[in-house]
Amino acid sequence: MTDAERLEQLIQARHTAVSIVTNEEDYALKLVREVSLKRGSELWLWSIIGGVRDGMMADSPPIPDTEHPAAGLWYLLSKSQPIAAVTLDLAGHLKDEKILRLLRDLIRRFRETGGHLVMIDHREEMPAVVRAEATRFEISLPDEAELESIVRDTVRRISRSSRIEVEITRRGLKTVVRNLRGLTRRQAEQIIIDVVSEDRRFDENDINHVLARKRQALHEGGLLEYIEAPVDLEEIGGLRRLKSWLQMRQNAMSDEAGSFGLGMPRGVLMLGVQGAGKSLCAKAIATAWQRPLLRMDPCALYDRYVGESERRLREALHQAESMAPIILWIDEIEKAFASAASRSTDGGLSQRMFGTLLTWMQEHQAPVFLVATANDIEALPPELLRKGRFDEIFFVDLPGKETREHIFAIHLQKRRRDPASFDLDCLAKASDGYSGAEIEQAVISALHEAFASRRELNTKLILDALRASPPLSVTMAERIAGLRTWAEGRCVPAD
Repeated sequence: MTDAERLEQLIQARHTAVSIVTNEEDYALKLVREVSLKRGSELWLWSIIGGVRDGMMADSPPIPDTEHPAAGLWYLLSKSQPIAAVTLDLAGHLKDEKILRLLRDLIRRFRETGGHLVMIDHREEMPAVVRAEATRFEISLPDEAELESIVRDTVRRISRSSRIEVEITRRGLKTVVRNLRGLTRRQAEQIIIDVVSEDRRFDENDINHVLARKRQALHEGGLLEYIEAPVDLEEIGGLRRLKSWLQMRQNAMSDEAGSFGLGMPRGVLMLGVQGAGKSLCAKAIATAWQRPLLRMDPCALYDRYVGESERRLREALHQAESMAPIILWIDEIEKAFASAASRSTDGGLSQRMFGTLLTWMQEHQAPVFLVATANDIEALPPELLRKGRFDEIFFVDLPGKETREHIFAIHLQKRRRDPASFDLDCLAKASDGYSGAEIEQAVISALHEAFASRRELNTKLILDALRASPPLSVTMAERIAGLRTWAEGRCVPAD
């Protein structure tokens, strides 16, 4: 169903109060007006600036002296016949007990008369008593058909005010629309305005510009972040079992796999030593399956307002589904949900957030493959490790000798050095117990030393760098040993 159809269904089912938390206020108002027009309802709109006015007319004159929320609610309360009412950003005023009382009385009156109230707010900070009364309504992100309509309408509107050249193929337009998936209507419209305004043209060259601005928009939103993945798995050392597992499931998200009887892959959990390459595993999956990689930082979703954190998490997951097929990466997942086993530390917020994530993992149908990484086993809620949450749990250990040779070769090649000029066998033996990240830092440190002393990089400089910086496996030997003991028999080795 469309958003308008879903909202109409709620109102027909006599949901007296509906709460919409969104940044797309204009779109939400459009939905309410569309439903009210279809139902033939009298619609009134209140805002702190305009007071109470006719909700069907954007420029209608306000009712005098109704700007204050108490006065506006009192006016709506005085209506004896069934009406529809919309409030804009009322939630922030409900700390006042008088205004809260008036709102509760208005909801009760509407329940008796058959009216309905839609509260549109930019932040979810409703008192608990109002949240119990109001039905939450989530605005969907636009699908490809709506996005194409937004692109066409925006280009036409710009062209009417100042003519632009449009030279884009049907295939190019489809690519632009696909690159806009996962954005709000306002974001999509603004990106088209930006790329067209730069050169007064809309053509195939704008495809990359749209993608670049989308990445910027996602970054500014703070919910999801595009991550560049290597173009070739050979740039990632080791992980032989993981690579084999990925190759076997490379086409498992296709319709053909579904017809064959295969379920859609849902995700993997990467446990292991810090710096051993868990992040590279996420990039390896995106590279092997040729899917976009988006990272979600759950810690950035937490907000001081009650209910806002859960809403932001739902919004991030919904955005990921809208951009599917993708790889969704949650890095160091234990840091975000470490308190999920206890309500005492944060009032149950971590537990509610964790429950939201588990429900989504179990029920989502979009082709979103979840990659979660973790360093601390003890901090993970046991529910996350239960069978069926992930397709597989991999343990990423410190690299073996052969893998360490490969890692040295990769990092030397990245810095325009011929690996054949170095004693890789000697370097691999000397780096026993070092992680891939520590090996890379040794190469970088030796490179700095070579540059400062006006020498060419050589094996001895790298060996000196290794000796000067003990690995984590030495400084945290007991913790790593415990991690390996726990993983034995519980996880599949990634290499």
